[in-house]
Amino acid sequence: RATATMGEAPELSPQAPLAVLSKVELRVSCKHLLDRDTLNKSDPCVLLLMQSQGQWMEVDRSEVIKSNLNPVFAKIFTVDYYFEEVQKLRFEVYDSHGHAGVGTHDDDFLGGMECTVGQIVAQKRVTKPLFLKYGKFAGKSTITVISEEISGNNGYVELAFRAKKLDDKDLFSKSDPFLEIYRIDDDRSEQLVYRTEVVKNNLSPIWEPFKVSLNSLCSCEEKRKLRCVVWDYDSRGKHDFIGEFFTTFEEMQKAMGENKVQWDCMNPKYKIKKRNYKNSGVVVLLDLKIHRVYSFLDYIMGGCQIHFTVAIDFTASNGDPRNSCSLHYINPYQPNEYLKALVAVGEICQDYDSDKKFSALGFGARIPPKYEVSHDFAINFNPDNDECEGIQGVVESYQSCLPKIQLYGPTNVAPIISKVARVAADEERTKEASQYFILLILTDGVVTDMADTREAIVRASYLPMSIIIVGVGNADFTDMQILDGDDGILRSPKGEPVLRDIVQFVPFREFKNASPTALAKCVLAEVPKQVVEYYSYKAFPPRCPQPETPDSNLSSPQ
Repeated sequence: RATATMGEAPELSPQAPLAVLSKVELRVSCKHLLDRDTLNKSDPCVLLLMQSQGQWMEVDRSEVIKSNLNPVFAKIFTVDYYFEEVQKLRFEVYDSHGHAGVGTHDDDFLGGMECTVGQIVAQKRVTKPLFLKYGKFAGKSTITVISEEISGNNGYVELAFRAKKLDDKDLFSKSDPFLEIYRIDDDRSEQLVYRTEVVKNNLSPIWEPFKVSLNSLCSCEEKRKLRCVVWDYDSRGKHDFIGEFFTTFEEMQKAMGENKVQWDCMNPKYKIKKRNYKNSGVVVLLDLKIHRVYSFLDYIMGGCQIHFTVAIDFTASNGDPRNSCSLHYINPYQPNEYLKALVAVGEICQDYDSDKKFSALGFGARIPPKYEVSHDFAINFNPDNDECEGIQGVVESYQSCLPKIQLYGPTNVAPIISKVARVAADEERTKEASQYFILLILTDGVVTDMADTREAIVRASYLPMSIIIVGVGNADFTDMQILDGDDGILRSPKGEPVLRDIVQFVPFREFKNASPTALAKCVLAEVPKQVVEYYSYKAFPPRCPQPETPDSNLSSPQ
């Protein structure tokens, strides 16, 4: 399965309705926890475990909240959600003991709860009793888990707060302030979004900048009300209220650039009691940066076209095309491996290209009229326009060019990578997410110009393009795996690393008996991620969606 980044389709195949992967944020709170400590209350921490092949594996853990039997944890757990799988979760609450960390001894165990990701997603909010070992209730203890899906065209925001002249709540020293931000939901309930660190002994603290998703801050609604509370930290868990203020994300955005936004931090009790009460200090938003996170579908629906080029290996090692043992043999009843791979991948790419014209190139053959070796010739023999009409046009050009050329060598692919890269470089200069290039190289052997090829791939990794290499036939393709950066980072001969992993290599023989969609799914699985990575790196947003409704295949790629 292809794991996708935020909210994008894990694959392009319109024929394969596999569940689209989502990421889900989980927030946890507890009530009426058991008190394990003799002098103070328990210091709870939550562990999240997930079942994998029958074993419980720890995924993550929350912060420790001091001396509190009704904790609301600031930690956000993020899990991948697969519609087609039962994903079992287990939440375990422990009483933590300072530096020793979270002990998993029975006497520190405050209770556990099991459920599935599906249950939490379906109900949005699940409250269940906590159980001790052997199915005993942990008193009246309950745990609540709230889920939110991270949506596709979500972004995140970076905020930097400080405060000035806060009320002093401590007798012998200054207050130890921290700030909490709550989102007020439609049902008037409050959801903790973020809790800052504590700044000790300071009435004008500067808190560390932090990032939160727009989804969790305001459910992506700029006018949603937010409640911000400043507390004086107390190690026994009895934090003193300093003051609060209400705002919205819309109002916060005035803090972009050189501007700052500030609020009076108010204590409603003092406002009633004290006649000339002004505030309990001021909270200032020093800076706000918005980072948009776009998905593959955002780019496609914004009008980004996928331009598809196929490059076919016509070296002599393929065998004489007139011989039935040749990899290029044209059998009227059965397409050869070159055609199978071309059609499987091309049929999916053509849904994303409005003009349905594909560049088709050949390499490693002597070509008419002078029969000189070429490593980047148009298989329709039109040097001014190497495009064919649709996948069928590519197939016809391939079949008609075979009798006219002489298979030769060596297997040099750098010239074709560089040729597509030149077109992609022209596209990059537009500074728009309008065209992304996919080069499909079909070859029967290991490339001869490995150093030049590595150099060309490193250059191409800075451009809007991806390369798919399908190894045809039964050669030993071990050396080709180097080009696919999955096992490590591909470097140029001078040692320069690729900016992005843009090469996917697969031997066709692994898919010989599978359906054509399986090959396409495998080689195209990485493309959405590669498209998003490139445009994110360049900070190019999607173009504006066109008003007309997109092609039905486009509006819902699975």
